[in-house]
Amino acid sequence: MEAAQSTTTTTTHVVVQEPEQKLDRSISLTQQQVIQITLTGPSLVLTIISIIIGIQILQPSLTCTLIALAPIPWIIHNDYLNFLSLGPGGTPPTFLGYLKITYLRMFALSDPYSPAKPTDKIYPATGCYQRAHSWLPKRNGPRPKIAGIAPQRQINQSGCPEMYLTLRTSLENLAKRYPDNFTVGTSCFEKKGLALFAKDPINSTCRGEICHVHHSDRSMHMNLHPDDAKIVLEKGWGERHPLARGGWMKAYVPREFIMIYAPRNRSELEVVCRIIEAAGFWVVGERVDIKVEREPLLDGAAI
Repeated sequence: MEAAQSTTTTTTHVVVQEPEQKLDRSISLTQQQVIQITLTGPSLVLTIISIIIGIQILQPSLTCTLIALAPIPWIIHNDYLNFLSLGPGGTPPTFLGYLKITYLRMFALSDPYSPAKPTDKIYPATGCYQRAHSWLPKRNGPRPKIAGIAPQRQINQSGCPEMYLTLRTSLENLAKRYPDNFTVGTSCFEKKGLALFAKDPINSTCRGEICHVHHSDRSMHMNLHPDDAKIVLEKGWGERHPLARGGWMKAYVPREFIMIYAPRNRSELEVVCRIIEAAGFWVVGERVDIKVEREPLLDGAAI
C-alpha cells in the first residue's frame, strides 16, 4: 500500500449475545516463590544426617559447596511449576519448553512500561489516536501482576467474565459484518484462543493477526502503532511483551506486541475496544469503530 493512500473508515456495531452456558468466574493462576523450600519431618532429619556425614567424610570446602548448591533442584522445580500454572500458551507445557523460556528470559525487556523508540521507516506515519484526535482515560488502580513470557498471563485483578464473553462476541461479529476485511480463528501467536485477523494486512504480523484473547485470565495481546502503544502504556492499560524488543526477537513476537489488561467492567471494556480499533488501524490501515451495544445480530442486517 502506497504511503499516499488515504485512510478509510469502517464502522461496525458490536452485538452482545447472552451466553447460554454458565460463566466461569474463577481464575486459578497461582505463582509461588521459587526460593521457597518446605521440609517435612523426615526430610529435615535426612538433611541433617546428610550434612553430618558430609562433614565427616568430605572436605569442609566441598561440603559447604554441596550445601550451597542443594537448593537449586527445588528452585528449578518451583519455577517449573510456576511455568505450568500459567496454563496453555505458545510454548509446549513440557520441561523442554520451560528450558526454552528460561533461556529467553536472559533477553527479556527490563522495563515493559516504557515505549519502544520510534523508527523513521514506518507506515502509517502517525498513530490512530493522533489522527482521530481522541484520547484514553487513565486506568483506575495499580497495574495487575503479570508473569511469564510464553505464555504471559495476568495473575490478579481478575477480568469480568461477562465482559470477556462480550469481547469475544464483538470480534466474531466484526468478522461477520466485514468478511472481506476480517476473519476470526485460532491465534497464530498462542496456537490456541480466539484471534482477529486482517485478510490484507499492511504491517507484518503472524498471518495478519490483530489481537487475541486469553480464556484463562481474560487479558489480550495485540499489535499497536508505536504512537498508540505509548499512550496505552502511559495510561496504564497494558505493557509491552518481554520479547518485543525487535531485531532477532521478531522471530517470536513483533516489536509492536503489547499485553492489554483484562477489562473489569463495562467502562473498561469500552476502553479496550478503543485500543482494538487502534490495533486494527496498525495492521489494516483503516479505522475500525467498535461500539458495544446490547442488540441482536440479524443475518443480512444492513451495515
